[in-house]
Amino acid sequence: MKHPICGYHRDEEGHWVAQLACGHNQHVRHDPPWMIRAWVTSRRGRDAMLGYLLDCKKCDEHAPPDERP
Repeated sequence: MKHPICGYHRDEEGHWVAQLACGHNQHVRHDPPWMIRAWVTSRRGRDAMLGYLLDCKKCDEHAPPDERP
């Protein structure tokens, strides 16, 4: 299922995590060449992606919402 990004936080290792409207969290790493997400490296880029739909595998698995930091 696709759900919009509604916020961000960093995990304990400093990686960016998108908070989805469904209540789940999803890492949004920029780790070339495997994962290209240059937008996550700047505040402007992250703000521009608010509302963007990400595929939430946790919803597909009917997982309970994640805890928010």
